[in-house]
Amino acid sequence: MKTTLSLSLLLLVGFTAKAQTSTPSADLQIKTAVQAAPSEKRDGAMVYGYGPDGKFTVLRKGTNDMVCLADDPNQKGINVSCYHKDLDPFMARGRELKQAGKSAKESNDMREAEAKSGKLKMPLQPTSLFVYTGTDENLNATTGEVKDGYLRYVVYIPNATAESTGLPLKPDAPGMPWIMDPGTYRAHIMISPPKQ
Repeated sequence: MKTTLSLSLLLLVGFTAKAQTSTPSADLQIKTAVQAAPSEKRDGAMVYGYGPDGKFTVLRKGTNDMVCLADDPNQKGINVSCYHKDLDPFMARGRELKQAGKSAKESNDMREAEAKSGKLKMPLQPTSLFVYTGTDENLNATTGEVKDGYLRYVVYIPNATAESTGLPLKPDAPGMPWIMDPGTYRAHIMISPPKQ
C-alpha cells in the first residue's frame, strides 16, 4: 500500500512538473507567433498566448492592426497565426465556443446565426489571416525561429461567391487562389502555396 501511494505521489509530482515546464516563456511565444505576420507588422502586433498557469491570455498589447496567436503547447507541431484586428470578434467567439465544448459544426452554426442577427460583427471589408506551421523539431527554443515552416494565406470576404469574385470553388493548380464557404458569413479566399 505504501509503495502504491509513494508511486502515485511521484507520478503526480512528475505530471505537475511537466505541466509547469510545458508552457514556453512569453518572449518565446511572441517570437514564434509573429512569424505568421508580414514582416512590417510583427513588432506592433498584439499577441495572445499562454501564461505560466497554461491559461490563454494577452502576452503583448499591440500598436497596429495585427493580432497573433501563439502556438498551443498542448498540441503537436507548431501552428501560429496572425489576422487583421477586425476578425478578432469572429476568432474570439470561435475560441469561446471551442472551450465550451462545441463541435466545429456547432460553432460554425452558432456564429453564422449570430452574424446574421448582427450580434457577431464581421468585417465589412476584406481581411487577412496568415497561418504558419512547422514541426516541433524545427523550432529553435532560443530564438523562436521555425526552420522550414509553411505559410498559407486566407482573405475573408463575408458573403462573397465564385460569381462575385471570379474565383473557382477549388484550385486547379498548386497555389491557385480559390473561394471556400462561398455565400456565407465566413466566405474566404484560400491561397496555399506549393510545399517545398
